[in-house]
Amino acid sequence: MARDKVKRNVVSICTPPAGRTGRPSKSLTLEQATALLQAADASPLRAYIVLSLLTGARTEELRALRWGDVDLDGAPNATPPLPPSISVVRSVRIGGDTKTRRSRRRLGMPQRCVTVLRDHANRPGADSAPDSLVFATRTGSEMDAHNVRRSFRKVAAAAGLNAAEWTPREMRHSFVSLLSDSGMPLEHISRLVGHSGTAITEAVYRQQLRPVLEQGATAMDDIFPVVDR
Repeated sequence: MARDKVKRNVVSICTPPAGRTGRPSKSLTLEQATALLQAADASPLRAYIVLSLLTGARTEELRALRWGDVDLDGAPNATPPLPPSISVVRSVRIGGDTKTRRSRRRLGMPQRCVTVLRDHANRPGADSAPDSLVFATRTGSEMDAHNVRRSFRKVAAAAGLNAAEWTPREMRHSFVSLLSDSGMPLEHISRLVGHSGTAITEAVYRQQLRPVLEQGATAMDDIFPVVDR
C-alpha cells in the first residue's frame, strides 16, 4: 500500500471478532509457594510442581520433557562449573512444533529439583530410559493437561489455597514474581523464561514484576537518606 501497488487492504475493511476477556494472571506469595511445595510432598505430582515452580519452565515444556534432556550431575569440575540442568523446548502444537530443537534452552536446577527428580526416577515402576518421558501416564504416554490441572488443584487445596482459582501455568508467573522480589535484574529473568527480550517479559508478566519507579525511589532513599534536623 505504501508503494501504491495495492489499492485495497482487505484487513482494513474486515471487522475482527471480539475476543473474550481472559482470566487475570496472578502469582503465589512466598508463604503460599512454600505451603504448595510442602503439600506436594504427598502428591504423585511432586516433582512436576517443584520443577515448574523453581525453574519457571512452561507446563507444556515439562509434559514433553524426556530423561535424555535431564542432567542430574552437571559438571562441577568444568570451567566455569556447570550445574545440574534440564533442556526444554515447547511441545508440539497443532500445525507443528512451535520451536525447533536448535531453539532449546537449558535451565540450571536448584538442588531441591535434583533431589525430587532422583526420587522420581527411582520410584517403583519408573522408566528412566533416555527416550522416556519424565512425567508420563501409567502407559508411558504424555500426560493430559486436564489431568495435570486436576491433580495440581488437589495439592493447592491441601496447601490451603482456593483450588478453583489456581492453575499450573501460574507457577511460572510465581517464578517470575519471586525472582523479581528477590532483586534479580529483569534481563536475567527474561533469559530464564525464554523470552527474546525484556519487552516481552514486561508485557506478559507486568503484574508480577516489581514496579521500576518504586524500585528507583526506594534505592534513592537508601542512597540519600533524609537527615533529621
